[in-house]
Amino acid sequence: MHVLFPTGRQSAPSLVLALSKVTEFTCEIVETGEIASFLTPGSLEKLIHAHPCDLAVVSGMCTASFRDTEKRTGVPIRKGTRHAADMGMCVPLISAGRLSADMPADDMLAEEKRKAARQNLILAEFEAEPFFTIRDVKIGGTSRIKVIHEIMDAHRHPFLREAVISAHENGADIVDLGFGFDATEDDVVRCFSMAADLDIPLSIDTLDPILIEAALFRADLILSLTKETIPLLAEKILEAGAAVVLIPRDDASLEETISSALDAGLFKILADPLLQPPLSGMTRSLAGYLPETVCPKVLGCVNVVEMVDADSPGMCAMLASVAAETGTACLLISEHSDKTHGATAEMRRAVEMMTLSKDRPYPKDVGLDLLILKEKRCRREPPLLYEEIRDAGVPSDSLEYDPKGNFRIGIENGYIVAVRDGKAIRGTSWYDVFSEILAEDGVSLLDHAAYLGKELYKAELALRFGRSFEQDGNF
Repeated sequence: MHVLFPTGRQSAPSLVLALSKVTEFTCEIVETGEIASFLTPGSLEKLIHAHPCDLAVVSGMCTASFRDTEKRTGVPIRKGTRHAADMGMCVPLISAGRLSADMPADDMLAEEKRKAARQNLILAEFEAEPFFTIRDVKIGGTSRIKVIHEIMDAHRHPFLREAVISAHENGADIVDLGFGFDATEDDVVRCFSMAADLDIPLSIDTLDPILIEAALFRADLILSLTKETIPLLAEKILEAGAAVVLIPRDDASLEETISSALDAGLFKILADPLLQPPLSGMTRSLAGYLPETVCPKVLGCVNVVEMVDADSPGMCAMLASVAAETGTACLLISEHSDKTHGATAEMRRAVEMMTLSKDRPYPKDVGLDLLILKEKRCRREPPLLYEEIRDAGVPSDSLEYDPKGNFRIGIENGYIVAVRDGKAIRGTSWYDVFSEILAEDGVSLLDHAAYLGKELYKAELALRFGRSFEQDGNF
Protein backbone atom coordinates (compact mmCIF):
# COMPACT_ATOMS: atom_id res chain seq x y z
CA MET A 1 0.00 0.00 0.00
CA HIS A 2 1.26 3.43 -0.95
CA VAL A 3 0.21 6.27 1.37
CA LEU A 4 0.38 9.99 0.56
CA PHE A 5 1.06 12.39 3.43
CA PRO A 6 0.38 16.03 2.44
CA THR A 7 2.09 18.39 4.87
CA GLY A 8 3.33 21.93 5.32
CA ARG A 9 6.88 23.19 5.09
CA GLN A 10 6.99 23.82 8.84
CA SER A 11 5.94 20.30 9.82
CA ALA A 12 7.68 18.35 7.02
CA PRO A 13 10.92 17.62 8.97
CA SER A 14 8.95 16.28 11.95
CA LEU A 15 6.78 14.12 9.70
CA VAL A 16 9.81 12.67 7.89
CA LEU A 17 11.33 11.70 11.24
CA ALA A 18 8.05 10.25 12.57
CA LEU A 19 7.62 7.98 9.51
CA SER A 20 11.30 7.14 8.97
CA LYS A 21 11.00 3.58 10.30
CA VAL A 22 7.67 2.59 8.77
CA THR A 23 7.86 -0.75 6.93
CA GLU A 24 4.17 -1.70 6.81
CA PHE A 25 3.57 0.45 3.69
CA THR A 26 5.39 2.95 1.50
CA CYS A 27 5.16 6.64 2.36
CA GLU A 28 5.29 9.72 0.17
CA ILE A 29 5.52 13.06 1.97
CA VAL A 30 4.63 16.10 -0.15
CA GLU A 31 4.74 19.72 0.97
CA THR A 32 1.60 21.64 0.03
CA GLY A 33 2.26 25.05 1.55
CA GLU A 34 3.47 26.66 4.72
CA ILE A 35 1.01 25.04 7.14
CA ALA A 36 -0.51 21.54 6.79
CA SER A 37 -3.87 22.46 8.33
CA PHE A 38 -4.58 24.99 5.56
CA LEU A 39 -4.90 22.24 2.94
CA THR A 40 -8.01 22.73 0.73
CA PRO A 41 -10.07 20.05 -1.07
CA GLY A 42 -9.01 21.48 -4.45
CA SER A 43 -5.32 21.40 -3.58
CA LEU A 44 -5.57 17.84 -2.29
CA GLU A 45 -7.38 16.67 -5.43
CA LYS A 46 -4.58 18.07 -7.64
CA LEU A 47 -2.02 16.49 -5.34
CA ILE A 48 -3.59 13.04 -5.60
CA HIS A 49 -3.67 13.25 -9.39
CA ALA A 50 0.02 14.23 -9.42
CA HIS A 51 1.01 11.61 -6.83
CA PRO A 52 -1.07 8.42 -7.29
CA CYS A 53 -1.68 6.62 -4.01
CA ASP A 54 -3.91 4.08 -2.29
CA LEU A 55 -4.62 6.34 0.70
CA ALA A 56 -4.13 9.99 1.60
CA VAL A 57 -3.57 10.89 5.26
CA VAL A 58 -4.00 14.59 6.02
CA SER A 59 -3.19 16.49 9.20
CA GLY A 60 -5.63 16.03 12.04
CA MET A 61 -5.72 19.82 12.28
CA CYS A 62 -7.47 20.13 8.89
CA THR A 63 -11.00 21.48 9.27
CA ALA A 64 -12.07 21.11 5.62
CA SER A 65 -14.26 18.23 4.47
CA PHE A 66 -12.62 16.01 1.84
CA ARG A 67 -15.60 13.73 1.20
CA ASP A 68 -16.29 15.13 -2.28
CA THR A 69 -12.57 14.90 -3.10
CA GLU A 70 -12.62 11.25 -2.06
CA LYS A 71 -15.62 10.56 -4.31
CA ARG A 72 -14.03 12.25 -7.32
CA THR A 73 -10.59 10.65 -6.95
CA GLY A 74 -11.65 7.27 -5.58
CA VAL A 75 -8.84 7.53 -3.00
CA PRO A 76 -9.75 7.20 0.70
CA ILE A 77 -8.83 10.38 2.60
CA ARG A 78 -8.33 10.01 6.33
CA LYS A 79 -7.19 12.20 9.21
CA GLY A 80 -3.88 11.53 10.90
CA THR A 81 -2.67 13.02 14.17
CA ARG A 82 -2.90 16.72 14.89
CA HIS A 83 0.84 17.08 15.13
CA ALA A 84 3.30 15.72 12.59
CA ALA A 85 5.69 14.45 15.27
CA ASP A 86 2.95 12.09 16.53
CA MET A 87 2.07 10.60 13.12
CA GLY A 88 3.97 7.40 13.86
CA MET A 89 1.34 6.61 16.52
CA CYS A 90 -1.33 6.03 13.87
CA VAL A 91 0.68 3.56 11.74
CA PRO A 92 -1.21 0.55 13.24
CA LEU A 93 -4.53 2.24 12.42
CA ILE A 94 -3.38 2.91 8.86
CA SER A 95 -2.34 -0.71 8.40
CA ALA A 96 -5.68 -1.93 9.74
CA GLY A 97 -7.67 0.55 7.65
CA ARG A 98 -9.22 2.07 10.74
CA LEU A 99 -8.43 5.76 10.43
CA SER A 100 -11.42 8.11 10.43
CA ALA A 101 -12.42 10.67 7.81
CA ASP A 102 -13.62 13.02 10.55
CA MET A 103 -11.82 12.27 13.83
CA PRO A 104 -8.11 13.04 14.27
CA ALA A 105 -6.10 9.86 14.84
CA ASP A 106 -4.85 10.90 18.28
CA ASP A 107 -8.46 11.35 19.47
CA MET A 108 -9.34 7.99 17.96
CA LEU A 109 -6.43 6.29 19.70
CA ALA A 110 -7.37 7.89 23.02
CA GLU A 111 -11.00 6.83 22.60
CA GLU A 112 -10.01 3.26 21.76
CA LYS A 113 -7.77 3.17 24.81
CA ARG A 114 -10.63 4.42 26.98
CA LYS A 115 -12.99 1.78 25.58
CA ALA A 116 -10.43 -0.96 26.19
CA ALA A 117 -9.92 0.31 29.75
CA ARG A 118 -13.67 0.18 30.42
CA GLN A 119 -13.93 -3.35 29.07
CA ASN A 120 -10.96 -4.46 31.18
CA LEU A 121 -12.56 -2.98 34.30
CA ILE A 122 -15.80 -4.89 33.67
CA LEU A 123 -13.93 -8.13 33.06
CA ALA A 124 -11.69 -7.72 36.10
CA GLU A 125 -14.66 -7.14 38.40
CA PHE A 126 -16.59 -10.05 36.91
CA GLU A 127 -13.70 -12.42 37.57
CA ALA A 128 -12.84 -10.99 41.03
CA GLU A 129 -13.23 -13.13 44.17
CA PRO A 130 -14.59 -10.94 47.02
CA PHE A 131 -14.28 -11.25 50.77
CA PHE A 132 -18.07 -10.78 50.90
CA THR A 133 -20.81 -8.96 48.97
CA ILE A 134 -23.27 -6.18 49.78
CA ARG A 135 -26.31 -6.23 47.46
CA ASP A 136 -24.20 -8.00 44.83
CA VAL A 137 -21.44 -5.40 45.20
CA LYS A 138 -18.15 -7.23 45.75
CA ILE A 139 -16.15 -6.10 48.77
CA GLY A 140 -12.47 -6.87 49.31
CA GLY A 141 -10.60 -9.87 47.99
CA THR A 142 -9.45 -9.29 44.42
CA SER A 143 -12.33 -6.94 43.59
CA ARG A 144 -11.94 -3.25 42.76
CA ILE A 145 -11.67 -0.80 45.64
CA LYS A 146 -15.20 0.43 46.35
CA VAL A 147 -16.15 4.09 46.80
CA ILE A 148 -18.41 5.05 49.71
CA HIS A 149 -20.01 8.48 49.34
CA GLU A 150 -20.93 10.13 52.63
CA ILE A 151 -23.94 12.45 52.89
CA MET A 152 -23.38 14.32 56.13
CA ASP A 153 -26.40 15.25 58.28
CA ALA A 154 -28.72 13.27 56.05
CA HIS A 155 -31.70 14.10 58.28
CA ARG A 156 -31.35 17.77 57.31
CA HIS A 157 -30.85 17.24 53.56
CA PRO A 158 -33.75 18.80 51.61
CA PHE A 159 -33.47 16.42 48.64
CA LEU A 160 -32.02 13.27 50.15
CA ARG A 161 -33.41 10.73 47.67
CA GLU A 162 -32.11 12.75 44.73
CA ALA A 163 -28.72 13.10 46.45
CA VAL A 164 -28.47 9.32 46.89
CA ILE A 165 -29.28 8.70 43.22
CA SER A 166 -26.85 11.40 42.09
CA ALA A 167 -24.02 10.00 44.21
CA HIS A 168 -24.57 6.54 42.74
CA GLU A 169 -24.66 7.89 39.19
CA ASN A 170 -21.40 9.73 39.87
CA GLY A 171 -19.56 6.56 40.81
CA ALA A 172 -20.41 5.73 44.42
CA ASP A 173 -20.71 1.99 45.05
CA ILE A 174 -22.25 2.61 48.47
CA VAL A 175 -24.05 5.73 49.73
CA ASP A 176 -23.51 6.51 53.40
CA LEU A 177 -26.12 8.46 55.37
CA GLY A 178 -24.51 10.33 58.25
CA PHE A 179 -26.45 11.46 61.32
CA GLY A 180 -25.36 14.08 63.83
CA PHE A 181 -25.98 14.09 67.57
CA ASP A 182 -29.31 15.87 67.13
CA ALA A 183 -30.78 13.08 64.95
CA THR A 184 -33.58 10.90 66.27
CA GLU A 185 -34.81 7.36 65.53
CA ASP A 186 -37.65 8.87 63.50
CA ASP A 187 -35.13 10.82 61.42
CA VAL A 188 -33.22 7.64 60.62
CA VAL A 189 -36.36 5.70 59.66
CA ARG A 190 -37.59 8.60 57.52
CA CYS A 191 -34.29 8.97 55.67
CA PHE A 192 -33.78 5.28 54.95
CA SER A 193 -37.43 4.90 53.95
CA MET A 194 -36.98 7.62 51.32
CA ALA A 195 -34.36 5.49 49.55
CA ALA A 196 -35.57 2.03 50.58
CA ASP A 197 -36.76 1.04 47.12
CA LEU A 198 -33.52 1.98 45.37
CA ASP A 199 -31.25 -0.91 44.46
CA ILE A 200 -28.27 0.96 45.87
CA PRO A 201 -26.22 -0.23 48.88
CA LEU A 202 -26.82 2.14 51.79
CA SER A 203 -24.89 2.56 55.03
CA ILE A 204 -25.52 4.45 58.24
CA ASP A 205 -22.79 6.58 59.80
CA THR A 206 -23.24 6.99 63.54
CA LEU A 207 -21.89 5.60 66.81
CA ASP A 208 -25.30 5.71 68.49
CA PRO A 209 -26.57 2.10 68.89
CA ILE A 210 -30.18 3.31 69.02
CA LEU A 211 -29.87 5.02 65.62
CA ILE A 212 -28.04 2.01 64.17
CA GLU A 213 -30.83 -0.31 65.24
CA ALA A 214 -33.41 2.03 63.69
CA ALA A 215 -31.64 1.74 60.31
CA LEU A 216 -31.30 -2.04 60.19
CA PHE A 217 -34.54 -2.49 58.22
CA ARG A 218 -32.66 -1.11 55.17
CA ALA A 219 -29.01 -0.36 55.99
CA ASP A 220 -26.56 -2.71 54.26
CA LEU A 221 -23.46 -1.44 56.08
CA ILE A 222 -22.91 0.01 59.55
CA LEU A 223 -20.36 2.77 60.15
CA SER A 224 -19.21 2.25 62.86
CA LEU A 225 -19.14 -0.36 65.61
CA THR A 226 -16.86 -0.29 68.66
CA LYS A 227 -16.00 -3.00 71.15
CA GLU A 228 -18.59 -1.42 73.45
CA THR A 229 -21.48 -1.49 70.97
CA ILE A 230 -20.81 -4.91 69.43
CA PRO A 231 -22.60 -6.93 72.17
CA LEU A 232 -25.57 -4.54 72.01
CA LEU A 233 -26.12 -4.90 68.27
CA ALA A 234 -24.42 -8.08 66.99
CA GLU A 235 -27.51 -10.31 67.07
CA LYS A 236 -29.72 -7.72 65.34
CA ILE A 237 -27.06 -7.04 62.69
CA LEU A 238 -26.77 -10.75 61.93
CA GLU A 239 -30.55 -11.00 61.55
CA ALA A 240 -30.52 -8.04 59.15
CA GLY A 241 -27.58 -9.47 57.18
CA ALA A 242 -25.71 -6.18 57.31
CA ALA A 243 -21.96 -5.68 57.12
CA VAL A 244 -20.08 -3.57 59.67
CA VAL A 245 -17.10 -1.26 59.92
CA LEU A 246 -15.10 -1.64 63.12
CA ILE A 247 -13.09 1.20 64.69
CA PRO A 248 -10.82 1.49 67.73
CA ARG A 249 -12.21 3.59 70.59
CA ASP A 250 -11.17 4.59 74.09
CA ASP A 251 -9.19 1.70 75.62
CA ALA A 252 -10.02 -0.90 72.94
CA SER A 253 -7.59 -1.32 70.07
CA LEU A 254 -8.70 -2.20 66.56
CA GLU A 255 -7.38 -5.75 66.97
CA GLU A 256 -9.40 -6.20 70.17
CA THR A 257 -12.52 -4.83 68.45
CA ILE A 258 -12.08 -7.26 65.55
CA SER A 259 -11.72 -10.18 67.98
CA SER A 260 -14.91 -9.13 69.79
CA ALA A 261 -16.80 -8.95 66.48
CA LEU A 262 -15.61 -12.41 65.44
CA ASP A 263 -16.49 -13.84 68.85
CA ALA A 264 -20.01 -12.37 68.43
CA GLY A 265 -20.40 -14.23 65.15
CA LEU A 266 -20.08 -11.22 62.84
CA PHE A 267 -18.36 -12.17 59.59
CA LYS A 268 -19.12 -9.34 57.13
CA ILE A 269 -16.62 -7.00 58.75
CA LEU A 270 -14.35 -4.17 57.64
CA ALA A 271 -11.70 -2.49 59.78
CA ASP A 272 -11.07 1.27 59.86
CA PRO A 273 -7.78 2.24 61.58
CA LEU A 274 -8.94 5.91 61.33
CA LEU A 275 -6.84 8.10 59.06
CA GLN A 276 -5.96 11.40 60.74
CA PRO A 277 -5.79 14.83 59.01
CA PRO A 278 -2.48 16.16 57.61
CA LEU A 279 -0.20 17.66 60.27
CA SER A 280 -2.38 16.03 62.92
CA GLY A 281 -0.94 12.52 62.81
CA MET A 282 -1.73 11.46 59.25
CA THR A 283 1.61 9.74 58.59
CA ARG A 284 1.55 7.84 61.87
CA SER A 285 -2.06 6.76 61.34
CA LEU A 286 -1.23 5.45 57.86
CA ALA A 287 0.93 2.83 59.55
CA GLY A 288 -2.28 1.27 60.88
CA TYR A 289 -3.19 0.24 57.35
CA LEU A 290 -0.01 -1.77 56.82
CA PRO A 291 -0.35 -4.74 59.22
CA GLU A 292 -2.28 -7.68 57.88
CA THR A 293 -5.70 -8.08 59.47
CA VAL A 294 -8.24 -10.87 59.21
CA CYS A 295 -10.65 -8.54 57.42
CA PRO A 296 -10.55 -5.89 54.67
CA LYS A 297 -9.96 -2.25 55.57
CA VAL A 298 -11.71 1.08 54.98
CA LEU A 299 -9.71 4.25 54.31
CA GLY A 300 -11.65 7.32 55.43
CA CYS A 301 -10.44 10.05 53.09
CA VAL A 302 -12.71 12.84 54.35
CA ASN A 303 -10.22 13.97 57.01
CA VAL A 304 -7.58 14.48 54.34
CA VAL A 305 -9.42 15.75 51.27
CA GLU A 306 -11.63 18.17 53.21
CA MET A 307 -8.82 19.42 55.46
CA VAL A 308 -6.36 20.58 52.80
CA ASP A 309 -6.88 23.56 50.51
CA ALA A 310 -5.71 21.70 47.43
CA ASP A 311 -7.55 20.48 44.36
CA SER A 312 -9.27 17.17 45.11
CA PRO A 313 -8.36 15.18 41.94
CA GLY A 314 -4.70 14.83 42.90
CA MET A 315 -5.60 14.13 46.52
CA CYS A 316 -7.96 11.36 45.41
CA ALA A 317 -5.34 9.82 43.12
CA MET A 318 -2.76 9.74 45.92
CA LEU A 319 -5.16 8.28 48.48
CA ALA A 320 -6.36 5.66 46.00
CA SER A 321 -2.70 4.70 45.51
CA VAL A 322 -2.32 4.30 49.28
CA ALA A 323 -5.43 2.14 49.34
CA ALA A 324 -4.15 -0.04 46.51
CA GLU A 325 -0.76 -0.55 48.17
CA THR A 326 -2.27 -1.46 51.54
CA GLY A 327 -4.97 -3.77 50.20
CA THR A 328 -7.78 -1.47 51.33
CA ALA A 329 -11.25 -2.57 50.24
CA CYS A 330 -13.21 0.69 50.47
CA LEU A 331 -12.60 4.43 50.40
CA LEU A 332 -14.92 6.87 52.16
CA ILE A 333 -15.26 10.28 50.48
CA SER A 334 -17.61 13.25 50.87
CA GLU A 335 -18.51 16.38 48.96
CA HIS A 336 -19.29 18.42 52.04
CA SER A 337 -17.56 21.62 50.87
CA ASP A 338 -17.60 23.49 47.58
CA LYS A 339 -13.95 22.66 46.93
CA THR A 340 -14.65 18.93 47.06
CA HIS A 341 -17.63 19.05 44.69
CA GLY A 342 -17.16 16.19 42.24
CA ALA A 343 -14.74 14.29 44.48
CA THR A 344 -16.82 11.09 44.32
CA ALA A 345 -16.46 10.83 40.55
CA GLU A 346 -12.77 11.71 40.92
CA MET A 347 -12.24 8.99 43.50
CA ARG A 348 -14.08 6.45 41.35
CA ARG A 349 -11.80 7.33 38.43
CA ALA A 350 -8.77 7.07 40.74
CA VAL A 351 -9.62 3.56 41.99
CA GLU A 352 -10.32 2.44 38.42
CA MET A 353 -6.85 3.67 37.49
CA MET A 354 -5.44 1.53 40.30
CA THR A 355 -7.34 -1.53 39.04
CA LEU A 356 -6.03 -1.00 35.51
CA SER A 357 -2.50 -0.59 36.90
CA LYS A 358 -2.34 -4.14 38.20
CA ASP A 359 0.91 -5.72 36.99
CA ARG A 360 2.20 -2.24 36.06
CA PRO A 361 4.84 -0.30 37.99
CA TYR A 362 2.82 2.95 38.00
CA PRO A 363 -0.78 4.13 37.50
CA LYS A 364 0.18 5.82 34.23
CA ASP A 365 -0.93 5.44 30.59
CA VAL A 366 -3.74 3.04 31.55
CA GLY A 367 -6.44 4.61 29.35
CA LEU A 368 -8.01 6.70 32.14
CA ASP A 369 -6.57 9.68 33.97
CA LEU A 370 -7.41 12.48 36.40
CA LEU A 371 -5.81 15.26 34.38
CA ILE A 372 -8.60 17.83 34.40
CA LEU A 373 -6.96 21.24 34.14
CA LYS A 374 -3.39 20.25 33.36
CA GLU A 375 -2.22 18.57 30.17
CA LYS A 376 -0.26 15.36 29.92
CA ARG A 377 1.52 16.62 26.82
CA CYS A 378 1.56 20.21 25.61
CA ARG A 379 0.43 20.83 22.05
CA ARG A 380 3.24 21.61 19.63
CA GLU A 381 1.82 24.33 17.43
CA PRO A 382 3.90 25.68 14.53
CA PRO A 383 5.28 29.20 15.13
CA LEU A 384 3.19 32.17 14.08
CA LEU A 385 4.50 33.94 11.00
CA TYR A 386 4.20 37.73 10.56
CA GLU A 387 6.26 40.67 9.34
CA GLU A 388 5.17 43.27 11.87
CA ILE A 389 3.45 43.38 15.25
CA ARG A 390 1.89 46.07 17.42
CA ASP A 391 0.50 46.09 20.93
CA ALA A 392 -3.23 46.38 21.43
CA GLY A 393 -4.29 49.80 22.63
CA VAL A 394 -6.25 50.67 25.75
CA PRO A 395 -9.98 50.29 25.05
CA SER A 396 -12.19 53.34 25.25
CA ASP A 397 -14.00 54.02 28.52
CA SER A 398 -17.13 55.06 26.67
CA LEU A 399 -19.77 52.34 26.48
CA GLU A 400 -22.41 52.10 23.77
CA TYR A 401 -25.30 49.83 24.65
CA ASP A 402 -26.70 47.58 21.97
CA PRO A 403 -30.09 48.87 20.77
CA LYS A 404 -31.25 45.25 20.68
CA GLY A 405 -30.85 45.05 24.45
CA ASN A 406 -28.55 43.30 26.94
CA PHE A 407 -28.49 39.74 28.23
CA ARG A 408 -28.17 38.36 31.75
CA ILE A 409 -26.04 35.21 31.50
CA GLY A 410 -25.88 32.41 34.04
CA ILE A 411 -25.68 28.63 34.47
CA GLU A 412 -28.60 26.56 35.72
CA ASN A 413 -29.19 22.79 35.95
CA GLY A 414 -26.34 21.95 33.57
CA TYR A 415 -27.27 24.61 31.00
CA ILE A 416 -25.93 27.99 29.92
CA VAL A 417 -28.85 30.42 30.11
CA ALA A 418 -29.08 33.86 28.45
CA VAL A 419 -32.06 35.99 29.56
CA ARG A 420 -33.45 39.18 28.04
CA ASP A 421 -36.85 40.79 28.54
CA GLY A 422 -38.16 37.79 30.43
CA LYS A 423 -37.26 35.31 27.68
CA ALA A 424 -34.44 32.82 28.05
CA ILE A 425 -32.28 30.84 25.62
CA ARG A 426 -30.42 27.84 26.97
CA GLY A 427 -27.90 25.34 25.67
CA THR A 428 -24.96 23.21 26.73
CA SER A 429 -22.34 25.06 24.67
CA TRP A 430 -21.61 28.74 24.18
CA TYR A 431 -21.94 28.34 20.41
CA ASP A 432 -25.45 26.87 20.65
CA VAL A 433 -26.68 29.82 22.68
CA PHE A 434 -24.83 32.44 20.63
CA SER A 435 -26.08 30.96 17.35
CA GLU A 436 -29.66 31.15 18.60
CA ILE A 437 -29.14 34.80 19.57
CA LEU A 438 -27.83 35.52 16.07
CA ALA A 439 -30.66 33.56 14.46
CA GLU A 440 -33.24 35.82 16.08
CA ASP A 441 -31.24 38.94 15.16
CA GLY A 442 -30.50 39.54 18.84
CA VAL A 443 -27.25 41.51 18.53
CA SER A 444 -26.36 44.50 16.37
CA LEU A 445 -22.97 45.74 17.62
CA LEU A 446 -19.68 43.91 17.03
CA ASP A 447 -18.32 44.72 20.49
CA HIS A 448 -21.53 43.37 22.05
CA ALA A 449 -21.18 40.18 19.99
CA ALA A 450 -17.58 39.81 21.18
CA TYR A 451 -18.70 40.38 24.78
CA LEU A 452 -21.45 37.76 24.50
CA GLY A 453 -19.00 35.23 23.06
CA LYS A 454 -16.59 35.85 25.93
CA GLU A 455 -19.18 35.54 28.70
CA LEU A 456 -20.97 32.55 27.16
CA TYR A 457 -17.68 30.69 26.78
CA LYS A 458 -16.81 31.45 30.41
CA ALA A 459 -20.16 29.94 31.36
CA GLU A 460 -19.36 26.82 29.30
CA LEU A 461 -15.99 26.47 31.06
CA ALA A 462 -17.74 26.81 34.42
CA LEU A 463 -20.06 23.94 33.49
CA ARG A 464 -17.23 21.82 32.15
CA PHE A 465 -15.07 22.19 35.26
CA GLY A 466 -17.84 22.32 37.87
CA ARG A 467 -17.09 25.89 38.89
CA SER A 468 -19.33 28.81 39.77
CA PHE A 469 -19.99 31.56 37.22
CA GLU A 470 -20.26 35.31 37.63
CA GLN A 471 -21.07 37.50 34.66
CA ASP A 472 -18.33 40.11 34.18
CA GLY A 473 -16.24 38.38 36.86
CA ASN A 474 -12.96 36.53 36.42
CA PHE A 475 -13.13 32.79 35.68
